Amino acid sequence: MEIGVNGIWTILGAILVLFMQCGFILLEAGSTQMKNAGHVAGKTIFTVGIVSMVFWGVGYALIFGSHGGSFIGWGDYFGFDVKDVTEGATVAPTVMFLFQLAFATISMSIAWGGFAERAKLSAYLIFSVLFSVLIYPVIAHWIWGGGWLATHGKQDFAGSTVVHLTGAMAALAATLLLKPRIGKYDKNGRPNPIPGHNQVFTTLGVMILWIGWFGFNAGSTITAGDGSFFGFVAVNTQLAAAAGAVAALLISWAISGKADLSVMLNGALAGLVAITASCAFVESWAAIVIGLIAGVLVYAGMRMFEALRIDDPIGALSVHGLAGIWGTLSNGFFTTSELAEKVGVGRAGLFYGGGLHQLGVQAMGIAASGAFAFVVSYAILYIVKKAIGIRVAEEDEVIGLDLSEHGAYGYPEHMKQIAAALESETELPHKSFS
Repeated sequence: MEIGVNGIWTILGAILVLFMQCGFILLEAGSTQMKNAGHVAGKTIFTVGIVSMVFWGVGYALIFGSHGGSFIGWGDYFGFDVKDVTEGATVAPTVMFLFQLAFATISMSIAWGGFAERAKLSAYLIFSVLFSVLIYPVIAHWIWGGGWLATHGKQDFAGSTVVHLTGAMAALAATLLLKPRIGKYDKNGRPNPIPGHNQVFTTLGVMILWIGWFGFNAGSTITAGDGSFFGFVAVNTQLAAAAGAVAALLISWAISGKADLSVMLNGALAGLVAITASCAFVESWAAIVIGLIAGVLVYAGMRMFEALRIDDPIGALSVHGLAGIWGTLSNGFFTTSELAEKVGVGRAGLFYGGGLHQLGVQAMGIAASGAFAFVVSYAILYIVKKAIGIRVAEEDEVIGLDLSEHGAYGYPEHMKQIAAALESETELPHKSFS
């Protein structure tokens, strides 16, 4: 009976996490230009398809394989027998597989932010496969699969490091190799705004992600027997998101004189990302503090990356990278001894008498995981760049990836406007960024 109830709860969590992809479709399509809307939306389905098959074949085994070591798991590849329920299991293997699969698809969607509006679909396909084999499973095994960081007591309840920082570091590697979009910086290096085409889409996308995050965090309790605990995790999730949204809006308003809605939306997401590691380890007042700081960080990060000429159209580096780092570190400050004992991972944080130990473990996990994700992502993309190129030609980027990569626009009526504009201009140079 218990395993059945747990299975229903965890499957619901998996469905909510998969539903987050709907949020990514709206958020990312709305945050980019109209000429790329169909491409941006469609690649999400492409991502879920690729990652699902690769994760079934090898990804899950590399995380949770029955012969796992400190660095990677192995065994049980390609069609492992998920039908068998081992004695003492709290949830069926089929259910756990689907739940973990949903997390892997989210990390790849985050990574895609670094490719937005200028990458070849072929390069994205190759990277999606290799990310799902060589990058995400390794870090997930280190922390969730009994690897070396797990033995040190690294706390990451639902994936501020495993999912969000991993995806963000891959996005950083991609955007560094791809270079900024055409028109993002003038000849003097000053940034030009390239606004997204639909702010209503981005707003609705964030709200869908916010709702789906309850599957992300509360669903990660796996067990449903103690309803008060997953409710507690859900409350912390809600409070951190709320604090992040408010803090980001207020600081943008105070500094720029305008209440920037895009900053507010990213602030909500930053609060969610930050609380993901600590939602089961901290008291609710700390969840608010974590969200407030995440909201400030995302505002500062967006401006920092723009000043550094790092073109991040979706804001993945600030939302998932900086907030992921802060959220992971926050455990080292705010984890209570009672909650650490309840979850069974790590120790109390600095503010609860645990000294610097847990903070040190959290920092070590960030450094190791972030460096691994960035270096391997950069190496893969560098090889792909040399082999087939990773950026579309300039003329293809100008007309948009909807037409150049897919042969149709997400907004077909826009095609005539672009065609008319191109006819009136001189021939575009055939410069390639590959």
